[in-house]
Amino acid sequence: MRTFIGGQEAVSVNEFIELALGIPLELWLGVEGESAEERAARLDAARDILAEYPGLPDDVSRVAAQVIEANAPELFNIAPLVRRPAGRRPAYKGGKGAAA
Repeated sequence: MRTFIGGQEAVSVNEFIELALGIPLELWLGVEGESAEERAARLDAARDILAEYPGLPDDVSRVAAQVIEANAPELFNIAPLVRRPAGRRPAYKGGKGAAA
């Protein structure tokens, strides 16, 4: 299944999130090996974006919930529970066992 956002194809989960939000994930998560100066600049930019778009955290939560909902079986390896019809278990008859 192919996913398009704004006319662009998202080929990975990270691309999907970046296209849906319009902001690269690296801005929030950082990159390996970044210097303290690069980190400070990245966090300043993130603060500016949050000040300009105060609803962004809600948008991120909504996108994350949609991704989880759409992929829950694969993410959590969930198998549906099968209900067994009542009456298949033998009734408890009491009595004394070896432990008594």
